[in-house]
Amino acid sequence: QVQLVESGGGLVQPGGSLRLSCATSGSDLGINAMGWYRQAPGNQRELVAIIIGDYGTNYADSVKGRFTISRDSAKNTVFLQMNSLKSEDTAVYQCYALYHGTPYWGQGTQVTVSS
Repeated sequence: QVQLVESGGGLVQPGGSLRLSCATSGSDLGINAMGWYRQAPGNQRELVAIIIGDYGTNYADSVKGRFTISRDSAKNTVFLQMNSLKSEDTAVYQCYALYHGTPYWGQGTQVTVSS
């Protein structure tokens, strides 16, 4: 089983940056993919970014060029660097891991972009 703990959310002004981190418990072996989803009030949860293995990445069109996902396998951690933040990026961001074909979710961290 895998436990995911997110950190790094908060309040930021439009145009600002935040870096989210997601640490996994236990061994990183068997985790095929990790990523970030988000859900804003009244909206469905949507994929923000995902990294498959150590290098294969995919991004939502709305964040391409602004967000970067990376993974430190030695530290069992995945990061989401968010730049040029917009008000529409406001949401609860959840970490995701696919472990031996089973999805796991973190509890979520709030990101609010507002002046």
